[in-house]
Amino acid sequence: QVQLVESGGGLVQAGDSLRLSCAASGRTIGVYAMGWFRQAPGKEREFVSNIRLRSGYPTYGDSVKDRFLISRDNAKNMVYLQMNSLKPEDTALYYCAAMTGAGDEPDPGKYVYWGQGTQVTVSS
Repeated sequence: QVQLVESGGGLVQAGDSLRLSCAASGRTIGVYAMGWFRQAPGKEREFVSNIRLRSGYPTYGDSVKDRFLISRDNAKNMVYLQMNSLKPEDTALYYCAAMTGAGDEPDPGKYVYWGQGTQVTVSS
């Protein structure tokens, strides 16, 4: 089992930056990649970003490309999401998730473990 805990969410203004953190614990040796998803009220869960833990190779959703940056610290079992130039449409509950094998990174069904989420609210 892997436990994931997100932190760093909050209320910011449009144009501000925010950094989310995801702390992984438990049987993390089996984790292949970590991802971030978000879900706004009344909308489907949306892929934000993913990073392969060994290579550091990142993937981004189209709506956040060029604004968000994902990184990891394998020694600390941490994954980060640096969010810049935030927009009101970025408002959502942000989830951290873990994959245990290679697969289609944007597909939430490929992720085995999920955190509880951290709320990000961007005011206009």
